[in-house]
Amino acid sequence: MVEPRGSVFVISAPSGAGKSTLVARLLDDVGGISFSVSYTTRAPRDGEVDGRDYHFVDDATFDRMLVEGGLVEWVRAYGNRYGTGKAWIEAQVEAGRDALLDLETHGARRVKELFPDAVLIILAPPSAESLAARLRGRGKDSEAQIATRLEQAKHELERWPHYDYIVLNDDIEAAYASLKAVVLATRASTARMADLAQSILEKF
Repeated sequence: MVEPRGSVFVISAPSGAGKSTLVARLLDDVGGISFSVSYTTRAPRDGEVDGRDYHFVDDATFDRMLVEGGLVEWVRAYGNRYGTGKAWIEAQVEAGRDALLDLETHGARRVKELFPDAVLIILAPPSAESLAARLRGRGKDSEAQIATRLEQAKHELERWPHYDYIVLNDDIEAAYASLKAVVLATRASTARMADLAQSILEKF
């Protein structure tokens, strides 16, 4: 029997929207999904493990990956660079596993350019007030930082037309049900199941 190829899923969300919680639950609950581990030029922090938290590489290696087309997207943040490996995504898809990427909006669009069948999902809070309350509840940011994060959230959410699905995180259970439904429905799509369906038909 022909095994279906895997799919590429990209999830984006403003800081504080609950993305980490939903992704962790999805990975624990649904089999056959591999979570992308980014490459970075920054040094490991205490407790971080190479290959689990990040692939830690030097600048020369990162430059070489860029020249050779080994990264589907990359960003610079706080003097360091972060990128997603192309070969890893291709290997997951060929093996019939789904690749799940956690990216900001620019990176998501770049993945869609290189993998047109990629499914882009954006996670949205129910309101700016709700997101602000969540950020304050974390106790990590000053009011000035929260204002900056809200402005960035608006910038990110303005990109929703580029996404295939919007998951509203007003209720965590409902949001997770929506996210899981997107993954399961994609797995049953005719585009993904075409080769398998044809192989079954040929046996009639």
